[in-house]
Amino acid sequence: MREFLGIILGCLLTIAVVYVHDSMVTSTVANGDTAGASRQIVNWNVAASEWNSVKENVHTTWLKLKANNG
Repeated sequence: MREFLGIILGCLLTIAVVYVHDSMVTSTVANGDTAGASRQIVNWNVAASEWNSVKENVHTTWLKLKANNG
């Protein structure tokens, strides 16, 4: 159980560190070619879109399971 908790905590910590890093760097769009050395690690718009897709799929699956058991 501690192993599973450690894995989850490690994933959350990694995401938090990447988010903090990305919030501190400047955008290449805002500063042109000079900001190329310090780029964001994650495209957060795509990540949000994918997360919403995952949530919708989980919700749909849950409704199907609920309908089959009820």
